[in-house]
Amino acid sequence: QVQLVESGGGLVQAGGSLRLSCTASERTFSSYNVGWFRQVSGKERKFLASIIWSVNSTYYADSMRDRFTISRDNAKNTVYLQMNSLKPDDTAAYYCAARRNPGGGSIHYTDRDAYNYWGQGTQVTVSS
Repeated sequence: QVQLVESGGGLVQAGGSLRLSCTASERTFSSYNVGWFRQVSGKERKFLASIIWSVNSTYYADSMRDRFTISRDNAKNTVYLQMNSLKPDDTAAYYCAARRNPGGGSIHYTDRDAYNYWGQGTQVTVSS
């Protein structure tokens, strides 16, 4: 069982920035796709961005591409989500997720059901 832990959430004013981190109990993310999702209470959990670790390939939801950046740190075995120009509508619980990808396939997945493991989430609140 892979355990994921998110960190970096908090309270920030509109226009500010946060960087979220995702770490795993696995020694390395090298055989996984890692994605970021967010969920507002009463709403569907929605895809934000993903990375295929083995080839450092990234993919973004169209609405996130201009403000959010997903990246990795091999030495720290960590995936980040850099969020800039935050808006009150960005207020949500943010989750990282991992999908097994032992063959190094190049397909990105946006459906939450495609991911095998989930963290507990970290809350981001953006004030106006």
